[in-house]
Amino acid sequence: MFTPNQPINYISLIDMNKKLLLTLTVAGAVGAGFAAKKDPAVMRIAGKDVPRSEFEYLYNKNAGQQLEQQSLEDYAELFKIYKLKVADALAEGLDTTASFKKELMGYQAELARPYMIDSTYYKQLMHEMYDRAQEEVEARHIMIFKPREFGGIVSRSSRTLADSLLTELRNGADFDDLARRFSQDRGSASRGGYMGYITSGMTPYNFETAVYTLSDGQISDIIESGVGLHIVKGGKHRPARGSVQAYHILKLVPEDATPEEQAAIKAEVDSIYKLAIDPASSFEALAAKLSDDKGSARQGGNVGWFGCGRMVEEFDSAAFALPLGGISEPVRTRYGWHIIKKTGEKPVGTFEENADRYRALIENPEGGYGNMIGNHFAEKLRKKYHFKENTKLFKAMQASALDRGMDSTFYAKWGNDTETLAQWDGRKYSMEEFMTYLKRFAPETNGNAAQSFLRQRFDNFVNVEMQRLQLSLLPEENEAYRNLLGEYRDGMLLFEVSNQKVWDKAAKDTEGLEEFFRAHREDYTWKTPHVKGLLVQCPSDSVMLSVQERIATLPADEVVTTVRKEFPGVKIDEMLVAKGDNMLVDALAFGSEPVQNPDSKYPAYFMSNMRVITAPEEAADVRGQVTADYQNELERRWVEELRAKYPIEVYQKELSKVKPAK
Repeated sequence: MFTPNQPINYISLIDMNKKLLLTLTVAGAVGAGFAAKKDPAVMRIAGKDVPRSEFEYLYNKNAGQQLEQQSLEDYAELFKIYKLKVADALAEGLDTTASFKKELMGYQAELARPYMIDSTYYKQLMHEMYDRAQEEVEARHIMIFKPREFGGIVSRSSRTLADSLLTELRNGADFDDLARRFSQDRGSASRGGYMGYITSGMTPYNFETAVYTLSDGQISDIIESGVGLHIVKGGKHRPARGSVQAYHILKLVPEDATPEEQAAIKAEVDSIYKLAIDPASSFEALAAKLSDDKGSARQGGNVGWFGCGRMVEEFDSAAFALPLGGISEPVRTRYGWHIIKKTGEKPVGTFEENADRYRALIENPEGGYGNMIGNHFAEKLRKKYHFKENTKLFKAMQASALDRGMDSTFYAKWGNDTETLAQWDGRKYSMEEFMTYLKRFAPETNGNAAQSFLRQRFDNFVNVEMQRLQLSLLPEENEAYRNLLGEYRDGMLLFEVSNQKVWDKAAKDTEGLEEFFRAHREDYTWKTPHVKGLLVQCPSDSVMLSVQERIATLPADEVVTTVRKEFPGVKIDEMLVAKGDNMLVDALAFGSEPVQNPDSKYPAYFMSNMRVITAPEEAADVRGQVTADYQNELERRWVEELRAKYPIEVYQKELSKVKPAK
């Protein structure tokens, strides 16, 4: 069935895990290579100037993330350390690895999206959507699915059928009759193509535009959407009714129900209706008990908020017509009988209230807005970069493919042609370059379709190349994007170099951890004794004796793996717990009364190699705390090395000109 669009989230979010480090330090930094030429430096670090615009941007961004305003001097010190670490990452060549380049390229394309559209045009579409939302319009159509042939072109059979139907309609054929016989939208075909009323955002843009612009009874040209080819018939317009919230009780009527069965169901619905309108009854309780719609019955019959076209027409009309709090007489739909209670109503709302929903609808790939926005921006780029096409050469190529399609002769003729096919931004693109791109796609073997195929692929080739050009120039043209991209770039570098120098190193350096623990043993103390050893839980006393005998023959480092392998019904765990934290350990270690294991599967238990210690014996006993402290120590040593390795020069006069944003 041809169904309305469902909204998606506006512009997919980027994984920010690696970027958390930015907010923990100085909120990121812009790559020095992106700095504007006429931008005085506030400092020079590791041989690279830091432009005042970059520092000021990050200073103000950092200030916006702090509960209390950080002084310029304090921030500058953190900024120096940050830049030293990024310089070290660059010296290590972390920005040259294939994985780094690939990840940054992905972020770059995502970050650039808001800057690679015409924001004025985008807002224009949103306002058009809002203006249309003030009306609801009847929609009728004949739809032909459009399976695609090689090359992504709509199949000839689909196009031919749609063309013939349109010709019949132009010659006076009955729309409803053709819709019933030929439309492939099963939801509306049986009703002569009637879809009911729609409003903006429910269907693809091209289809919606036809519905809104056609006069009552007027027949459209062939409209293409993501799912098919449509011939639309104009309908009536009415003011938008907003949305309502409703509850219902449904009694299903099977399609094959006999007249007697239908009468019995209707009698049951009538009796439920009398209960529903009784002031002493609870509609929600009746729905929960009696409704055949089990999904809404669990919510007391609540079907939620809905607007135009979201429910079948009979249900929609009855719900909107009710007064607030009113209960309808039984309403018949193709599903059965409904008793409806209206519990809420609200108007369309202001543009601002709907803006997020409009953005989500525009971002929906099924809505057709993406192609429109992309094509509109492509036209702007063609003008910006002075695009010129060699029309004569392009038509000659199309004519060559017309006779037999794009066969081997076609590729042999044009594949090595070095003549200029198009040019922009001072660069010439040859036919050979386009043909190299064209070979990525399955060829169009039908000559009649080849012209459309070649035009489509050539336009796509031009758009891709122009977007690549625009993306490369965007950091120079747009300061906001330059700052954002630099922030991501340096954030990625900081994450990788910090992982190498501090985090990963501390986690893997077991000898270093032990050495650090021994040197700072007095810093790690406990207020209560701890028990250390292996807690072994067994299904019976006899099994426990067998395990004890086996453990006595094993080296200490083989006990756990051996017991788990040879005694699958036994549970064995390394323990380091404070007194009072484990009832079984307390009973064994501190002489308290024997206790019954809460886990009835293991009534017998004991501890092997049990010791009561009052302070940590090794780094593993306080691994988390020691690792964190060791990381801090590695960080301190690293910063000392960086300060000695890379020179820092601060231009105090320029730095003092940095002002907090108002």
